[in-house]
Formats: sequence, structure tokens, C-alpha cells
Amino acid sequence: MKRVVFILISWVTCITGTVIAQEKPASTLDIRILESIAETRTEPQTQTFKVLSDINNYVQVAVPVGLLVVGAINNDKAMRQNALYVASSTAVTALVNVGIKHLVKRSRPFKKYPNFISVRTASGYSFPSGHTSSAFATASSLSRAYPKWYVVAPSLLWAGSVGYSRMYLGVHYPTDVLAGAVLGAGSAFALDGLKK
Repeated sequence: MKRVVFILISWVTCITGTVIAQEKPASTLDIRILESIAETRTEPQTQTFKVLSDINNYVQVAVPVGLLVVGAINNDKAMRQNALYVASSTAVTALVNVGIKHLVKRSRPFKKYPNFISVRTASGYSFPSGHTSSAFATASSLSRAYPKWYVVAPSLLWAGSVGYSRMYLGVHYPTDVLAGAVLGAGSAFALDGLKK
């Protein structure tokens, strides 16, 4: 039942995002939030958020590989199974994310609003945020597999920081990040049966 609820929430969020992504007004809440974030940028913060954004893909691979290696060394079948669960959650999220991006085709903020200055540019479509969805898939599945505060808190802090970094850098709208977070967490809950 939980899986069905999270899948429904994921799809409702994505449909809602699709409607928001089609908005035509010159200034939406999404771009106003990004402009507010841009006003607070500092060089040290910019460097920090660039690094967070850049290493996200490595973390997505390192977490399940780390679980698999430690599980193999310790002959821990549950840990090896959880490595598969984390990797599967992230992989499913990536596939669904790509499909939604090509369905919605939302332009990046710096393309739609030429006066908005981003720290970085990115190719492809904006909705939903792939970095955020993968970070939340990994964080949520890891937290589901090991529901201890010292796993859950850093995992969710990491995922939230990655999501914020994408807005800070100006490559995603807040609704892109929100949809990515829901998609990633929803995938982890939907594949809950894979964990030990």
C-alpha cells in the first residue's frame, strides 16, 4: 500500500510540475525565488555548491559500490542485497527522470529568462532535476535500508544540499528540485521490496 501511495504522489507531483512548467507569465514564483537566491551568492558559497553539484554523480555510484564491497568482504548477504536496492532505486529514478524531461521539455531558467544570471549553464531540459532525483533516490533508499539517525540525517542533508545547489547555480527552478526530490524518494519507496 505504501508503494502505491508514493508512486501516486510522485506522479501527481510530476503532473503538477508539468502544468507549472507550461506557465507563460513573465515572472513566476519559481524565477522570483531563483532571483532571491542569486542575490545572496558569495564566492565561498559558490565554490561549495559547485563541488556539491559536481560530486553528486560519484556519490550515486560510490554508495552502492561501497555497500557491495563491504558486504562481500564481510560475507553479509543483507548488505549486498541493500547495495542492489540502492542502485536500483537510483537507476529507476534516472530512467523515469529522462522520460519526464523529454515529455515536459521545460527550458532552463537562464534560457527562458535571459536577464537571469546563472553561475553555470547546463544542456538538456530542466524539469525535473536529475541531480536532485538521484540524490534523493540514494538518500531515501539508504535511509530505508539502514533507518538509524546517523544514516538518515546525513543522507537527507546531502540530498537537500544537492537540490539547493542546483537552484543556487541557476540551472533548475524550485519546482524542478521539488519534483526531483519526490521522484527520487518515491522510487526508493516503490522498490522497498528489494531491501533486506
